[in-house]
Amino acid sequence: MAEIVKVVVDAMGGDNAPVEPVKGAVEAVMEREDILVILAGQSDVIRKELAKYPNCPKDRIQILNASEIIETAEPPVFAVKKKKDSSIVKGLMAVRNKEADAFVSSGSTGAVLVGGQILVGRSKGVERPPLAPLLPTAKGVSLLIDCGANVDARPSHLVQFAKMGSIYMEDILGIKNPRVAIVNNGAEEEKGNALVKETFPLLKACKDINFIGSIEARDIPSGYADVIVCEAFVGNVILKLYEGVGITLIRKIKEGLVSSLRSKIGALLVKPALKDMLKTFDASEHGGAPLLGLKGLVVKTHGNAVAVEIKNAVFQCVQFKQNGINERIAKQLNQDKEEKAEAEV
Repeated sequence: MAEIVKVVVDAMGGDNAPVEPVKGAVEAVMEREDILVILAGQSDVIRKELAKYPNCPKDRIQILNASEIIETAEPPVFAVKKKKDSSIVKGLMAVRNKEADAFVSSGSTGAVLVGGQILVGRSKGVERPPLAPLLPTAKGVSLLIDCGANVDARPSHLVQFAKMGSIYMEDILGIKNPRVAIVNNGAEEEKGNALVKETFPLLKACKDINFIGSIEARDIPSGYADVIVCEAFVGNVILKLYEGVGITLIRKIKEGLVSSLRSKIGALLVKPALKDMLKTFDASEHGGAPLLGLKGLVVKTHGNAVAVEIKNAVFQCVQFKQNGINERIAKQLNQDKEEKAEAEV
């Protein structure tokens, strides 16, 4: 039997807590036998939700009692330091203390990011841990790195993002020699702001990645690159616009299909194919965004995540653990640091 992977799920985080996090956790352990989920939160509330699933394997679902909840509007640093009995802090501490392999939360993004860096800690050699979601594209998915963790990134940070993203795409998604591009306002090498201009030649000279140059925002949906590198402000704008356009487009398609009798008849014919196509653009299918470069795995799902996204986030944690992504990232970046130190001597 495969090694059991222990994943803490924040049962109190997000718009749909505790219903959806608990449901997602139950579905995960019912589908796979190599998972043990620890639900962090108010034990009485969690037990009430678990009572809805009398057939779930109770030996692989545990409860980590946490009396406090960090709200989205709270200052992240203050909340993490003051609310030590919150589901986010106790879940992250479980990862830090090796009591769990990973932590999944739909709660406060700021608290998860701050807590991940302060409590779980960065791997040796990692300058800044980036948040890296998968974006649906015409060719499958691309990794957007960073989308929210490091607004004021330096060129050296972006180079590390590119390396971490390449390792993730190769080991998790099986994409050999993934194409890496930096977000720019033009394809020419001389284009871009100061950060992009300084980073471009560093990426170009990097032998550890398959750097293909700049990528404009309009080329991201086509799947032009597998790893899309940028600092967090740009990445977050891309992510939110991407999600907004996707939601609007899907809504407009649905409205068009029921606008007349003829379109309704046509809708019945195309419904199976359309359903499969729209599913590929559903963010919940990809299971949230990992905070790469930590000593343990931390995954942030959408604030309005439903059970399927929570379940897929747990599955992502299993694959992450089994492929040793943390170890690979730490080894690669620590090796780079040592080589740089030797070169400066």
